Amino acid sequence: MKKYEKKSFPLTQVRQLLEPGPIVLVSSRWKGEDNIMVMGWHMMLGFSPALFGCYIWEGNHSFEMIRRSRQCVINLPTADMVDSVVAVGNSSGAERINKFETFGLTPERARTVDVPLIAECYANFECKLADDRQIDEYGLFIWEIVKAHVATSPKRPETLHYRGNAEFMVSGGHISRRRKFKPENL
Repeated sequence: MKKYEKKSFPLTQVRQLLEPGPIVLVSSRWKGEDNIMVMGWHMMLGFSPALFGCYIWEGNHSFEMIRRSRQCVINLPTADMVDSVVAVGNSSGAERINKFETFGLTPERARTVDVPLIAECYANFECKLADDRQIDEYGLFIWEIVKAHVATSPKRPETLHYRGNAEFMVSGGHISRRRKFKPENL
């Protein structure tokens, strides 16, 4: 194994290396208004039930919509959607634009929540708020994923991972070590 020479690194830039997962588009609806926001700060918290945690800044237009409706859809875009992701991220729902129409995204009806899915995304996860105790202090929403819609192909999509400074990393190849894992750790 290779050893790396290291140097001191600015703490404000650590996120470039520790972003927790792929960029997602969060769709929301409150009182007939739909919105989409870009999010990179999220994590899985449990398997059964499937719990998902995410940070939403209180200054984001979607914050109150999502907080009040207590539901959202987490949509997983692929690398070919990078320009749409950036465009959505550069806009604000406070501008009262229809982001679906403006950015060429197709809303689809969800099965268990009253929030639109984004048809162009590889996967859509319908979420209901499971725990709101950390929203006020930390902006941390804890969701239960109540319905998942995942494309049948490709098996491993190329997803976007934000590195800061307007740079994305694209998920690439994979390494399997299935034979080396204990069955209970799969």
